[in-house]
Amino acid sequence: MSALTDTVKLANGEEIPTVGFGTWLLKEGDECYDAVAEALRVGYRHIDTARAYHNEASVGRAVRDSGIPRGELYITSKLPAEAKSYEKALEEFETTMAEIGLDYLDLYLIHAPWPWNEIGKDCREENKQVWKAMEEFLASGRVRAIGVSNFDPDDLASLLPACTVKPMVNQIRWFIGLDPSATVEACEANGIVVEAYSPFAHGLIVNHPEIADIATRYGVSAPQLCIRYLQQLGAVVLPKATTPSHIQQNAELDFEISGPDMDVLAAMRDTEKHPDAMDFRW
Repeated sequence: MSALTDTVKLANGEEIPTVGFGTWLLKEGDECYDAVAEALRVGYRHIDTARAYHNEASVGRAVRDSGIPRGELYITSKLPAEAKSYEKALEEFETTMAEIGLDYLDLYLIHAPWPWNEIGKDCREENKQVWKAMEEFLASGRVRAIGVSNFDPDDLASLLPACTVKPMVNQIRWFIGLDPSATVEACEANGIVVEAYSPFAHGLIVNHPEIADIATRYGVSAPQLCIRYLQQLGAVVLPKATTPSHIQQNAELDFEISGPDMDVLAAMRDTEKHPDAMDFRW
């Protein structure tokens, strides 16, 4: 299960595991706790949560109860997208730290460049103020790395001149059929590691016949193929699952997709008809 222990180095020298366990939509309480506990038991060492997921307490409890030394784990959370002032960022960070019950976070991200109920709103100046708080969290040692999520090239271009420390990570939606190459290129140009969330397109692509056919040839599941595809493109991947069998299966990534098959998967795009992943349909 080397996939769970493989890491990539961030700009500050910290190392992040290339496969993480996502917790979006896992309900606070037994559902989230049990899933995270199983992921840790299987061998995941990178757990991704957010204040907006309302499950930080369960994530933190599962981490503490695991008995795994804290230094062997990589825990990410995110500042709510609605927190668009320096003061609000400070407040929300303290709430997260109290909820998750850990001494530090390995990675803390601005969840989005705009509030979720005002997608596309121009918050460029506000994000610069929020980033000052993010840099303070980093300097305090309570956060080991900082970054952003859902930032496109324009969002990054507006933020970077205001940074003393550049974002080290940009967590974006990325899956077979969606082409975020402009954002990926902007990140690469600035030494920002790209994380891919929703690698299964919210479950919409795992039954696609061509993906299923390719997966069968490798003797793996469609979700495994989706994860490995993104890994081979250089992304840190954040699959989510709830059942022990799927949690285990998603960690079994010891195979290589051939160049020709990577090309076939990369060509599965219809971004004009389906520009948004939430609306994506095969």
